[in-house]
Amino acid sequence: MGRLTPGTNLLAFCTGVGWLLRGMGGAVAALLAASVPCTIMVVVLTALFSQWQENQFAQAAIHGAIAAAVAITVKTVWTIAKPHFKGRERIRVVIVGATAFALYVVAGLSAIEVLLIAAAVRALWPAGQP
Repeated sequence: MGRLTPGTNLLAFCTGVGWLLRGMGGAVAALLAASVPCTIMVVVLTALFSQWQENQFAQAAIHGAIAAAVAITVKTVWTIAKPHFKGRERIRVVIVGATAFALYVVAGLSAIEVLLIAAAVRALWPAGQP
């Protein structure tokens, strides 16, 4: 839900543009135009989600959306890994991918921690080595 609302940089930018174009009134109007619709949407979706938790059709739709998000993530991973998945590098791609998955899902490390570990592995295990 946090991704549905604009961040502080975007709100500051909109307010600044409103100020430059129309002064104080423009700044207030730009700030409200950038924040109110998103806030209303988050409040409505939160209220609907509370009701949807008991609805079987809504749960099926949520599970379908989760499955679609997983599929998009897998496709993105393959798009990134595909150029490196040839010859002797295949084993390396599989090992790094499986280890990153295990660190994130099983060990509970954050994505940032997994990326930092991957960067260290890349530095210690350069391309071309099995």
